[in-house]
Amino acid sequence: MKAFFPKAALVAIFSLFFSALPVVPAAALELVMVEQQGCSYCEMWNEQIAPIYPKTAEGRFAPLRRLDIGEVDSGEIAFARMVNFTPTFVLVDAGRELGRIEGYPGEDFFWWLLGKLLRENSDFEGAGG
Repeated sequence: MKAFFPKAALVAIFSLFFSALPVVPAAALELVMVEQQGCSYCEMWNEQIAPIYPKTAEGRFAPLRRLDIGEVDSGEIAFARMVNFTPTFVLVDAGRELGRIEGYPGEDFFWWLLGKLLRENSDFEGAGG
């Protein structure tokens, strides 16, 4: 005789199973800015974006951490490839690179690229999402 299992029971079992899976909080994400002394584009970013970044949805979702280009090889972050340019903005989750923006293309284009990077690599739903 074939056993009958009601759909409601299956739904309940799957709901319990999936609710027990760990969820990676957005707080694990960070935006690492690789910079160096004397970088004019880093200075431009610092003037145009740095003061407002922590107040934005993007900044709250992926807080900024700064890293000097000389510290890239510390092993602290698993970069997907070598960092050659400053500034380079690397989206990091638990020490692993998810994506990057190389250079600073100006204020408007930076926000567009950052939003795209966040939406493609996380559950970010900020402006443009």
